Amino acid sequence: MTISAASVGAGSTPDVEAYLGKTAGQRLQRYLDFLRIPSISGIPEHAPDCRRAAGKLADDLRAAGLEHVEVSETGGHPIVYADWLHAGGAPTVLLYGHYDVQPVDPVDEWEAAPFEPIVRDGRVLARGASDDKSNISIALSAAEALLAARGALPVNLRLVFEGEEESSSVHLEPWLVANAGRLAADVALVADSGFFAGNVPAITVGLRGLTAVEIHVQGPFQDVHSGVFGGAIENPINALAGIIASLKGPDGRIRVPGFYDEVVALSQEERMAMAALPFDEEAMRAELDVPALVGESGWTTLERRGARPTLDVNGIWGGFSGEGTKTIIPGRAGAKITCRLVANQDPARISDLLRAHITEIAPPGVRVEVVAMGGGRPTLTPRDLPATRAFAVALEASFGRPPVFVREGGSIPVAASFEASLKLPVTVMGFMPPNGNFHAPNEWMDLANFETGIRALVAFFDEYAAHPAG
Repeated sequence: MTISAASVGAGSTPDVEAYLGKTAGQRLQRYLDFLRIPSISGIPEHAPDCRRAAGKLADDLRAAGLEHVEVSETGGHPIVYADWLHAGGAPTVLLYGHYDVQPVDPVDEWEAAPFEPIVRDGRVLARGASDDKSNISIALSAAEALLAARGALPVNLRLVFEGEEESSSVHLEPWLVANAGRLAADVALVADSGFFAGNVPAITVGLRGLTAVEIHVQGPFQDVHSGVFGGAIENPINALAGIIASLKGPDGRIRVPGFYDEVVALSQEERMAMAALPFDEEAMRAELDVPALVGESGWTTLERRGARPTLDVNGIWGGFSGEGTKTIIPGRAGAKITCRLVANQDPARISDLLRAHITEIAPPGVRVEVVAMGGGRPTLTPRDLPATRAFAVALEASFGRPPVFVREGGSIPVAASFEASLKLPVTVMGFMPPNGNFHAPNEWMDLANFETGIRALVAFFDEYAAHPAG
């Protein structure tokens, strides 16, 4: 590793810095070994890999000096728990991350094999390099450095790493409820976010929620001849296309009745704060290689991306899509839809509204079923939480500039779970580069972010221990 101490800021103290300086190579190797495990939670044949990733993580936590390490069964992929609880009188931090990753398709668009990480030009390229194995590895390295250099942590620390975040976290909340007695803390630190455009240090204070559904449209009992039956029966793909087209208007507004009823309006102050963020719309458009940025009328791109709800088709299927022509009316068609939700929207209610509306507008010549596929609640946290303030101080000390506060367009359902099930305030943190290709080919992590992130987390633990009430 060629990242020098001087290049990664000054968030850590000399004792910790000395340890980090002499263990850089081992730390990088451990991270790369973690990335080699294809822990794709959403694909059943990778269940053994998810279990292997959990086992490796548990071994690494033990080696780092954490205690009560456990690979806990859930009915799905296991949750890894560890703690260190010897800081008398200090606050307790519950730090969360996830070791599972997204699928890698399309594989032919990767510059290298997704689970054979390469280090090039100060970056690590691999699936999970950013989301979220970087943040887990940073947390592990920060705790290890403090325990090795000082023999103790400045705070009490509980670590919870799950293996189903990328597949709806269906077993997490029951596990949290069942283990609430040993998860007592002063704050939940959700380590699953990153920096703002331009790689500016950032703290996420708003997360959108999510609801997902599938639409299944059934026409004739099987594919039939379009010449014999065309004009006599409804085409399921045509019906599905009509349903999808009717869900949003040309102004980008979602037409499902009641969809916006619980949306918390942005205040003028919030809109001004978002407008002041260092965001270049043209740079984003050019990077994505699209003709224009579009969305709901009346809102800026940043507002639409982080503070307004959405409805998007994620996939669609039906009929014949091979080379040449096949003159059929397909027997069935389907689509996957997700809605990103904002403060006060209830995923279950939105799912019910979608089902009712789609059922009502479906044409009479097909049978339509709308299947709920899970979701998570949005969160909106105050900026003046003591842990958030401490993290802001740590980021500025380590990265050399104060962080910006942002609303993130993505969803981290566990944040709402910590609030609802454990009654914990939440601070969202992370060090992923904003253009790190999460969920896409050629995912990468900036090694300077990685190394400075370790120092920042060490600084956070010190700062929060010193000022637990802000």
